[in-house]
Amino acid sequence: MTITIIGLNVLSYLLELVVPGYQDALIFAPSVGAIEPYRFLTAAFLHESIPHIAFNMIALWFIGPYLEIVLGRWRYVALYLLAALGGDVLVLLLADPTGAAWHTGVLGASGAIFGLFGAVVLVARRLGQPVRSMFVVIALNLVMSFTFAGISWQGHIGGLVTGLVLGTVFAYAPRPRQRQAALVATVALGIALVVIVVLRYASVGA
Repeated sequence: MTITIIGLNVLSYLLELVVPGYQDALIFAPSVGAIEPYRFLTAAFLHESIPHIAFNMIALWFIGPYLEIVLGRWRYVALYLLAALGGDVLVLLLADPTGAAWHTGVLGASGAIFGLFGAVVLVARRLGQPVRSMFVVIALNLVMSFTFAGISWQGHIGGLVTGLVLGTVFAYAPRPRQRQAALVATVALGIALVVIVVLRYASVGA
């Protein structure tokens, strides 16, 4: 699934280069999320430049296979997609409806990648493996999120928090009920994120 996700991101980036209006039709901004909610996820498969997609796909290549093996395919994909969704949900929550941020587009797989960062720390720790280097990676990426202009730190933190929440259940659920707990947590978190989005838009009359 890691190779599939990377392939979808690369294909989407190529389409951005050759199809006029492709990025504009799929990018997420709080102002359009209520009308076209699919953008909460499609934006995670868009990238602004070659360095942007390269950085994200390299990170995915390094940590994705480990999580895919440990968690299994469906939990891994659920984690990736919910972290991507969680990133854009936090963007929505923190955007001022009267400000420029409400209409500013965000894109990239970074929210999903941060979700994997959070989950891999918990999973590796549960298995008794060293996690100090992962903490360093997360810290450095968070510093860059707040240092460089044009980076959605809200999306990064939203993805990270989502990954930590779901990763906690995946890693620490009692073994006899691990599959059931993972399924319940995935569905519950997905519903919770959707409810948050609905309530947020309702609060601003969207």
